[in-house]
Amino acid sequence: MDANLRELRYFVAAAEESTVTAAAERLFVSQPALSKQLRALERRLGFTLFDRGPRGLALTAQGQVLLPVARDVLAAWDTGYAEARATVQPEMFVVGMQTAVGRDLQRPAVARFRAQCPGWLVTLRLVGWDDPTAGLADGTSDVAFVWLPIAAEYATRVLRSEPRWVALPARHRLAERAEIPFAELRDEPFIALPASAGPLRDFWLGTPTRADGRPPYVAAEATAADEALELVGAGVGLALIAEGNTRLYARPDLIFRPVPDLPPAELALAWRGSDQRECVREFVAAVDYQA
Repeated sequence: MDANLRELRYFVAAAEESTVTAAAERLFVSQPALSKQLRALERRLGFTLFDRGPRGLALTAQGQVLLPVARDVLAAWDTGYAEARATVQPEMFVVGMQTAVGRDLQRPAVARFRAQCPGWLVTLRLVGWDDPTAGLADGTSDVAFVWLPIAAEYATRVLRSEPRWVALPARHRLAERAEIPFAELRDEPFIALPASAGPLRDFWLGTPTRADGRPPYVAAEATAADEALELVGAGVGLALIAEGNTRLYARPDLIFRPVPDLPPAELALAWRGSDQRECVREFVAAVDYQA
């Protein structure tokens, strides 16, 4: 019986988190989709992996046998993929990004990395918001500058913690305010990240802070910052943004105002926790030195 890598990752996450809810958040998938995949895997295996009870998931005897095997398979694949790619591009190091990084982080870190590892060619890659890992999940990035939250399987270094602001059309009714409490934005239309962004989409919609439990009004979705701000400027909806990005994306048709009662956004460097290559450690050290 064959199992694909995605199913193994789902199985390991569910076993380690002990609830479908926590595992789904870690994997950035919906709970129904995760439950369906686990059931399908069990049907093909011919036995159950979990005992499902009111307190969550518990591994069956069969699940306990397979869990260390699945972990070993995933770790071996991640290592093998990195090594195989290195045979084609032995000196290529890819840094993924979800938005422009700025904050005087990227340029000095890359320069220091090049000084420490002169044989490597560094490539910067902008990845759409539909991939909250900025290329780490599919192996196309070696490290990535990302906004948290991100799945627990990735190691992270928080580089900046910044207040969240809101981007408004210049003629919006709230544009004259010095700051805007989130309660005054709850009924406004918002520009959202794609659904595939999972908890990151919820974070940038302010969903966890909506005490009334009402879902946000999503007027449109965007896969990149420029696209989102174009929609804001056109009056389609509003968008939350980190304070540092208000300078990077300033434009005359937009107004940015702080939203003081929202928890801050965290910009982090992330990498695959199983990736132990020296080049990754050197880049993390370069960013740590600069940050």
